Amino acid sequence: MIFETLSELSRIIREERKKQGLTQIEAAVLCRVGTRFLSDLENAKKTIHFGKVLQVLKGLGLQLSVEVKSKDETT
Repeated sequence: MIFETLSELSRIIREERKKQGLTQIEAAVLCRVGTRFLSDLENAKKTIHFGKVLQVLKGLGLQLSVEVKSKDETT
């Protein structure tokens, strides 16, 4: 899945959590983060800690990949 904004990443995380049938509390425990952090992440708060974002992705069985756009895609 490709995303370009924090809002899009937040939506992907929220959808995956719900797909797994987890509440925010259950997902926070699974991912070893606080429920407040998970809520802030799912609501695309811009001051979230990136290391914890990676922790949530891992906990939900997701991974992050970075690719270089071709010149045609950047214009």
